[in-house]
This record gives sequence, C-alpha cells and structure tokens, in this order.
Amino acid sequence: MPTKKNPQVTAPAPARRRELLRTAAEVFAEQGYNATTVRTIADHAGMLAGSLYYHFDSKESMLEEILRTFLDELWDGYDAVLDAGLGPRETLEALVTESFREIDRHRAAVAIYQKESRQLAAQERFAFLAESQRRFEKAWLSTLERGVADRAFRDDLDIRLTYRFVRDTVWVAASWYRPGGQHSPEEIARQYLSMVLDGIAVRT
Repeated sequence: MPTKKNPQVTAPAPARRRELLRTAAEVFAEQGYNATTVRTIADHAGMLAGSLYYHFDSKESMLEEILRTFLDELWDGYDAVLDAGLGPRETLEALVTESFREIDRHRAAVAIYQKESRQLAAQERFAFLAESQRRFEKAWLSTLERGVADRAFRDDLDIRLTYRFVRDTVWVAASWYRPGGQHSPEEIARQYLSMVLDGIAVRT
C-alpha cells in the first residue's frame, strides 16, 4: 500500500524576496530605519507581519541585505573602472557614470546609506559600511591626486575639498532621481561631468 509523502517545505521564491527587499528599501528611505517597523513593511507589501518572518528574521536582516547588495554591485563597477588602466580624467568620468548607474539601480538604498550609514556603522553587524567608505575615499582621492600629478587637473585644487564636492553632488541625486525619467543615468552623468570639468560659464 503506498504511503503518504510528507509535504516538502520550499524556500521563499527569489523573485518574491527581491520584491520584498525593494518594498522595504523604499519604506526605510522614506520613513527612516528606526521609525520603520516590520508591520509597516508588511503593510506596504500587502501581507501580514508574521508572513514577512517567513522570508526574513528581522528588519535588521532586510537592511543588511539591501545595503550589501548595493555596495557589492557598486564595487563590482568601481573595481572594473579602477582596473581598466584609464587616465585620471577618464577614470573620474567612468566613476561618476558608474555612480549614476548605481543610483538608477538602487536609489532607495543610496538614500538609506546617506541618511543612516554613520549611525549604523557603529554596530558590529554594519561594520562593512565603514570599510566601504574607506575604500570609496581612497579610490576617489587617488584618482584626483593622479590627475594633478599628470596635469590633467589643476595643481591648485584642494584635493580633499574637491573629493567632498564631487562625492556630495553625485550622491545627492538619489534625493530627486527617479528611474525611467526623462534622462538616462549616462546622460545625467555626461551633463554633470560637463559642469564639473568644464564649468557652466560661456567661454570667451
């Protein structure tokens, strides 16, 4: 006589998991991490809070995965640029372009990173944020320093001030950029680079 097979417990579908992370990222970005509860995320996802625990054990787990995914993809792109053997100006242009592409892919994660990273980095679970920031600063400063040494950039630049200006003016775009808008990430990067590298005044 055939015996009954025990039902198999299947893992959460990857597509559903990604969808929930996108929802959580938008909520974290809009309401702030501390103000967001698991119930709030579940409400936005159209499910019960208990059902969300089937996919994630806590909101901390969700935030960690959101930020790690963003930073892993960012460094995949940055490392490809830094390993390409480009000149300093071309490296700067490529880093800016890659940054806007990441804002397009992970706008909410970038917004969370900007608002929350300093506070989160003090927690052991999120120590990777501080390490990424150190790598980020080193990549940009070394590119600017190389540009000055090669006479691609002006030698009267305050390198650290220039780095902060470029960093802040690129990443603040996450506050207004929306995917699928009038301009592609590459077009925004081109316009931005034109203003940063060539200025906005009419040449005489």
